[in-house]
Amino acid sequence: MDPLAGTLQACLWARALSPAEFQRVLAGVVVRGFPAGSIVCGRGEPVNAWIGVVEGLVKLTTVSLSGKETTLMGVPAGGWFGEGSLLKRERRKHDVVALRESRVAFMRGTTFRWLIEHSLAFNRFLTMQLNERLGQFIGMVEYDRLLAADGRVARCLAGLFNPVLYPGNGARLGISQEEIGLLSGLSRQRVNRALRHLAADGLVRQEYGAVTVLELEGLKRFET
Repeated sequence: MDPLAGTLQACLWARALSPAEFQRVLAGVVVRGFPAGSIVCGRGEPVNAWIGVVEGLVKLTTVSLSGKETTLMGVPAGGWFGEGSLLKRERRKHDVVALRESRVAFMRGTTFRWLIEHSLAFNRFLTMQLNERLGQFIGMVEYDRLLAADGRVARCLAGLFNPVLYPGNGARLGISQEEIGLLSGLSRQRVNRALRHLAADGLVRQEYGAVTVLELEGLKRFET
């Protein structure tokens, strides 16, 4: 089997496509590799592709006029993003940066719009995806304003295990404390303390370069 075909068939949105629709998609997707720290897409560029993370981890980030950087979200393997900008035909409003060596899929905008026009299943997926993404961002605003560091780390991890936005991750995610810090806006040292507290509560298990979630619902409810 073509490796790209196998990658796409594992995607939640592709499972309900007809064989003809899938072949159309296959012809409209390319996969590129990016080293850690590199720009996948830059702010201000025309948005001409729907983006999926095949391997690795990327973050969406923006920088204020004063130079302060803010991470909007992290996207692990299995996640697709950028549909809103494609639908609005606007320029990209943030940078997409590879936190580690990553392989990223790009579906051409023409292919994406063809799917919208011809696939009811894909439209249903997009409705679910946009609704889930809205809930994710509302939750991020809430925990950023209301929660202390431990709670921010808990919600950050819970968001990376969203079964709709990032299917197929299982309970274990390869992510370092430094990467969690970049996504949650905390230092690596503060993330380390938070993870130890969460582990003591039986919510996660720390491993070298990875975190295993033992109680996802507990992470979602954590408020300390």
